[in-house]
Amino acid sequence: MDLKKTTAPVNTITYNKSKIEEPTGNVYEAITIIAKRASQINTEIKKELIEKLEEFATYNDSLEEIFENKEQIEVSKFYEKLPKPHALAVQEWLEDKVSYRNPQQ
Repeated sequence: MDLKKTTAPVNTITYNKSKIEEPTGNVYEAITIIAKRASQINTEIKKELIEKLEEFATYNDSLEEIFENKEQIEVSKFYEKLPKPHALAVQEWLEDKVSYRNPQQ
């Protein structure tokens, strides 16, 4: 997933309910699928962030010494400015990029 090229909104917006439920025919099923995808996206972003921050980690035994690492701060700021996982999931859903299946059917 390329987070720099995403077109998902950063702010909260209102979506057309009929567009959300269109692929499944059931708004609740669509929201459940979107929520599961948002959880997956959140896990991916968290894993990626931890990996990037580990590169700059400094380990020392003293709690009194705190080092400010500018690269760490820049990485953190980038991830803070990203759209939220639910916004990314809704964007993927509306662009038909989410595959799903119903095991009961």
